[in-house]
Formats: sequence, structure tokens, C-alpha cells
Amino acid sequence: MIFIGYKKCSTCKRISKQMDEKNISYKYREIDKENPSREELESWYQKSGLDIKKFFNTSGKVYRENNLKDKLKTMSLDEKLDLLSKDGMLVKRPILLDGDKIFVGNQVEKYVESF
Repeated sequence: MIFIGYKKCSTCKRISKQMDEKNISYKYREIDKENPSREELESWYQKSGLDIKKFFNTSGKVYRENNLKDKLKTMSLDEKLDLLSKDGMLVKRPILLDGDKIFVGNQVEKYVESF
């Protein structure tokens, strides 16, 4: 399993602590230091079955400052994936990769609770 999070994010801290307490083995990847590539994001998006908007950190500073709420409406999927791949802080977190299963945001906590 790969847990993609941000060390200063309280949700990421809480879920990684839960995973540790349940002895779930995972690798922690810091999204601000190792930004997901466009190829990774496209693969995760396709495997997840989620709307691409679920991969955006809509409460983040970068999202708000760039008025992405309105801009995303007219952007193509390719443009959205390119944008996400340029700044890890735009990407919703946490993300949990478990084989072919992809969990984003609050899905991660629900999945971890199932252990």
C-alpha cells in the first residue's frame, strides 16, 4: 500500500496513525515533495471510477487563489490532469493505493476502518 499525504494535514496524520495502530503496512509518500505525475494521476482517475473533480483539493489555497471552481467547468480532462500534475497541493489528499484499488479523501478513512 502507498499512502499519499501531506505531513501538516490533520486528516492525513489521523489516518496514518490509525493505520499504524492497526499494523497496516504502507509506504508514506509526501505529496508536496513527490508530486504525482500526469501518468499516475490519469491511471488513478481511470481505476477509481471517480469524477476528476474528486482529485482536486477544493479547500486548498492554490485552488481558491486561481479561481479553479469556475475555470474547471470549461477545461478538458487533459487540461485538468496537466494542472494537477504541476502542483501537489492541488491534489486531494489523502490518497491510498492498494493494488488496483484507489481511495481518495474520505474514502481512505472508510477503507482503513474496514481492517
